[in-house]
Amino acid sequence: MASPSSPKDPNALPFVAPCRSLAVDAPFHWLSLAWQDIKLAPRASLTHGFLLCLLSYAVTAAAYWWGNVGLYLGLVSGFVFVAPALAMTFYAISEGLAQQRAVGVWSSLIDALLSWKRSLVLAVLLVVVLLIWARAANTLYIFYPQNHQPAWSELGLFLGIGTVVGALFSAVVFAMSAFSLPMLMDKKVDAVTAVVTSINAVLRNKKAMLVWSVMIVACVISGILTAWLSFIVVMPLIGHATWHAYQHTIDASDWPSARPSPSGLDTTAAP
Repeated sequence: MASPSSPKDPNALPFVAPCRSLAVDAPFHWLSLAWQDIKLAPRASLTHGFLLCLLSYAVTAAAYWWGNVGLYLGLVSGFVFVAPALAMTFYAISEGLAQQRAVGVWSSLIDALLSWKRSLVLAVLLVVVLLIWARAANTLYIFYPQNHQPAWSELGLFLGIGTVVGALFSAVVFAMSAFSLPMLMDKKVDAVTAVVTSINAVLRNKKAMLVWSVMIVACVISGILTAWLSFIVVMPLIGHATWHAYQHTIDASDWPSARPSPSGLDTTAAP
């Protein structure tokens, strides 16, 4: 007879994992926990943050040399679309700290890469969305004023249309990825279930998730204003907070753990 803690038959699992109701200020608690993770594993967290900062410079350089203003704005603003996939190393660090395992730069990277097999479909989808958005932003460049020094009133149409289109793209991607990638790293679950679970949780906690999305946008803007330097700290902060957001919001206890358990021990127990 199966014990209460035994994983359920895969065929008996629901199509969507249940979610908890969140207080409006829940994102502030996630950021507090994220900061604690950074202090517990500063080397691993900040090293991955530094690597993402370098990646941002590489994308900027590519857009500068081989594109135009429209492509540059599309890639820069579209960075938020692929950030959840790039943040998987931070999920791995937070998971390791919660399980009282030693975490490091390479171990967290390996954990993230091992999870990419389950997350590959969603990661590819996010990249496709980024490319579509970059193309759309490049097309919107036709609205950019032809004057070398346009006035703000002349930029209004370009910025207004770009903001509306970008907001639609961002809302869809945010709902899809808010909880799906941490769930794919944590549990043996298919991408469809993870995405539907994420969308369901976002729709059921609109106020809290609106606050969280504004915080993420503010962090991205801080990166732009500091020439990406703030990403060294901001990206780890968002990544760790996303993991805690998933842990506090999604009840995925029915699904088996994605991490292999040595000697058949329960992976949720501390070593």
